[in-house]
Amino acid sequence: MEERWNELGAWERARQHDARAFASIFDHHEGRVFRHSLHLTESRHDAEDVTAGSFFELWRRREAVRLVGGSTLPWLLVTATNLSRNNRRALRRYRSVLDRLPRADSETGALFEPSFEVDRDLYSAMRSLNSVDGSLLILTAIEGLSVKDAAGVVGISDGAGRVRLHRAKERLRDQLQQHGEHIPALTGGNK
Repeated sequence: MEERWNELGAWERARQHDARAFASIFDHHEGRVFRHSLHLTESRHDAEDVTAGSFFELWRRREAVRLVGGSTLPWLLVTATNLSRNNRRALRRYRSVLDRLPRADSETGALFEPSFEVDRDLYSAMRSLNSVDGSLLILTAIEGLSVKDAAGVVGISDGAGRVRLHRAKERLRDQLQQHGEHIPALTGGNK
């Protein structure tokens, strides 16, 4: 008969620097922490980093970690959530810096200007949205995510995501109508 895994016993041994006991905790919870992280980050690579960071913090702070119901999983999930928020903030700062840099055309070396492929009015209107609203609009209208999933990616509630997306669509629509543009994709409801 197969012996039932005892996380509490493994955790006590891990706290005493038993690497094999810690590895058993990792093996038991890694998949769940990764799936949780994948919902909170923008890429599989970021989710892997968050998962690894969560287990690193569990090992590093093992003397202070409190188990919930005899399991490290709740602590790991909260830590993954916090690390993914940190990851998103860093990514926003990074993108903000990149957005402020002048872009050069790879063939001519000239600074980037929206071409006929990128409508100037739409480009300008999208750039006027703040990063959260712009991300919500792109994630739902272009990437096809539900509002709930997109809101989770940018770190806000589903309800806040719906309100912000609605207002962003209205602002974008108003700006485009001032220039005589009509974008049918923006007139639809929220998923």
